[in-house]
Amino acid sequence: MPTVSIYSEEELVLLLQQRSEAAFNYLYQNYSGVLYGIVHKVIFDEQTAQDVLQEVFVKIWNNISQYDPAKGRIYTWMLNIARNAAIDKLRSKGEVMKGKIRTGDDIVDNIGRTMKTEQATDTIGLRRVVGELEPQYRAIVELAYFKGYTMDEISKTLDIPLGTVKTRMRHAMQLLRAYFKT
Repeated sequence: MPTVSIYSEEELVLLLQQRSEAAFNYLYQNYSGVLYGIVHKVIFDEQTAQDVLQEVFVKIWNNISQYDPAKGRIYTWMLNIARNAAIDKLRSKGEVMKGKIRTGDDIVDNIGRTMKTEQATDTIGLRRVVGELEPQYRAIVELAYFKGYTMDEISKTLDIPLGTVKTRMRHAMQLLRAYFKT
């Protein structure tokens, strides 16, 4: 039966800097779950999140010499690498385009799974109410709130001036507020 090693933070960093594969395996076994959780909060697609996690561990391995214990714990340093890698991946052109082809239902489902019960109840019936808006307002609200488009992206997608998008959005929000007040 193999012996299980437990390293102190200082020992782990030193062994990683010395390129110890055993220490790296220990690091992966003990931290991959939490780092995956951080990545998956930013990137909903499981396969992409797993790919980013692999990239995170490659970055950790390649950049361990840059870790400075005086600036914080290795755990915090790795969390920052994971969060930044996930955000970078999300901002990359391919992921942005993937996000734009998601249907509104996909996004609402993902949000619903990650929300607490109190938060999820706020989304009940919202799609139906938005569906009752006039088409010119409905399209803008769906793109902004269900698909995450910016005003500028909505303007380009619908091929209408940015000022018109803002005016229609403001009017749509007034209509929705009036609906929910009654």
